Amino acid sequence: MGISEYSALIFGCGNILFGDDGFGPAVVKYLQKNYSLPQDVLVQDVGTSIRDILFDLAICEQKPQKLIIIDAVDYPDRQPGEVFEIPVEGIPAQKTADFSLHQFPTVNLLQELKDHTGMEIHILVVQVQVLPEEVSPGLSPEVAGAIKEVCARILQILGFAYS
Repeated sequence: MGISEYSALIFGCGNILFGDDGFGPAVVKYLQKNYSLPQDVLVQDVGTSIRDILFDLAICEQKPQKLIIIDAVDYPDRQPGEVFEIPVEGIPAQKTADFSLHQFPTVNLLQELKDHTGMEIHILVVQVQVLPEEVSPGLSPEVAGAIKEVCARILQILGFAYS
């Protein structure tokens, strides 16, 4: 199936080599291992390449109904491991270990998709404990502990009830 043929897209963003920035890929891995989602729901680790995928999505005639982006952020007023949703306009301007989601062209693409396609866009994030400046794989315990909560929120957005 092409990207435009799915009813929902779930993209885990982040770099697994930089600590808590690997949260999005960890959520994708957990979803794929622990849940059987319908065939028309794509769950994909996009690493730091979401901009290219969003561009492809923007030029597709047929769009999915929902886009769920999972990422890690560093907000000064949040607690490590805290899960929250941010609006497209709320994406932080920069993050040490992220090279794509938070750059200006990507925000513009998301805003265009939101404003002009009727696509429902959710950006679920977790507050990091730390974003290392050097390669340091592995999530902090606080962020790893948020994986199940984000999965539950994803399933709720999709309209599924799992116990």
